[in-house]
Amino acid sequence: MDRNGIGGSSEAMSGDSKEGYATGGGEGASSGSSSGASSPPRAGPVGGKQRDKARVSQTSLILWHTHQNDVAAVRKLLQEDRGLVNARDYDSRTPLHVAALHGWIDVAKCLLDHGADVNAQDRWKNTPLADAEGAKQPSMIELLKSYGGSSYGQNGSHFEPKPVPPPLPSKCDWEIDPSELDFSTAAIIGKGSFGEIIKAYWRGTPVAVKRILPSLSDDRLVIQDFRHEVNLLVKLRHPNIVQFLGAVTERKPLMLVTEYLRGGDLHQHLKEKGPLSTVTAINFALDIARGMAYLHNEPNVIIHRDLKPRNVLLVNSNADHLKVGDFGLSKLIRAQNAHDVYKMTGETGSYRYMAPEVFKHRKYDKKVDVFSFAMILYEMLEGEPPFSNHEPYEAAKLVAGGNRPSFRAKGYVQELRDLTDECWAADMNRRPSFLVILKRLEKIKENVSQENHWSIFNQ
Repeated sequence: MDRNGIGGSSEAMSGDSKEGYATGGGEGASSGSSSGASSPPRAGPVGGKQRDKARVSQTSLILWHTHQNDVAAVRKLLQEDRGLVNARDYDSRTPLHVAALHGWIDVAKCLLDHGADVNAQDRWKNTPLADAEGAKQPSMIELLKSYGGSSYGQNGSHFEPKPVPPPLPSKCDWEIDPSELDFSTAAIIGKGSFGEIIKAYWRGTPVAVKRILPSLSDDRLVIQDFRHEVNLLVKLRHPNIVQFLGAVTERKPLMLVTEYLRGGDLHQHLKEKGPLSTVTAINFALDIARGMAYLHNEPNVIIHRDLKPRNVLLVNSNADHLKVGDFGLSKLIRAQNAHDVYKMTGETGSYRYMAPEVFKHRKYDKKVDVFSFAMILYEMLEGEPPFSNHEPYEAAKLVAGGNRPSFRAKGYVQELRDLTDECWAADMNRRPSFLVILKRLEKIKENVSQENHWSIFNQ
């Protein structure tokens, strides 16, 4: 059931949702939503075996009209059957509970004037006043108290404006004893300003270990960044995100342990292979977009901020599966809504794949990752980095000035170029979300597959 809508049947009224109510009676039920329901549920014929169904349907009607803040319809129903004022759904919630939750003052007054039980308790032992308090409806609280309303039960705790996140594993679940890490056959597979990435073994399994340089083990900012990355990774679970396995945080050197991916990174792969086939580029793009769509999920948005080929890893040498990694610069944002612009500025990330708003030190949001994705898609199709004949800083400067790299490769699919153009739009609000990108890529893949299928018969 849509969180803001109406759904279900008269036999299974509201369920556990506190913002949706069932419609109708039997086959005559229709559905709508609080933002634009087309018609209310219809009551079935009264008489004989239909009588019970009709009564349930009337209950649905008053709950539905209350939810819609339709005081005229509620009053009409009560004039026909005053007993509906204390009708109950399967959660024992009355129309007054619904009105209290949403703050519908006129409907609440109508219900109270028709004898609604101001202290009726639902299955959570909550009164309408408890719901109003839980939903922070000051005018409704004042009204219910004036009619003798009391707050019982859980004080509205069953009303949750945001989903309750699952419990995180405790530190003891992921803290690794450094003696369990075998570096006897270690190989350095990457280096950075603060440390190095080493292929090692943990309990017999090959792993990638990001190890902070001993000389920086006491640097407050380095430690802070390291702990930030650990706290971020421990929350992530997705097949297109590099899997966090554990960390060494209680001894030095500090180490972060993730799964080891044998295929290396996309940067090296493109350097060796050159431009990818259309089908391979689409499949790679789908894997990246799936991982990024997961990270950008509301309300806890994770902006990668350094999406580039070096941070996209191939699972194996067959190059049939990608994962997004390296969250050292990522930022967790608790978004209030899908269009928030986060107050983050500064040149964060790698210049060659950097969105213009970041380079210009302007406010930006999660669409900076969409821009970087476009640059990667271009590189996969062309076989070389964007503005490869310029230094990274100069490339970023060109992008900030409105320039974009030119498509030169032959045989590319026009839909892929169109998608790339949209993803690197100068106006971040014009760039599509990764969920939209996924749908577009799936459609392009379907069309390409069909064309390849029919080409067999045209040879």
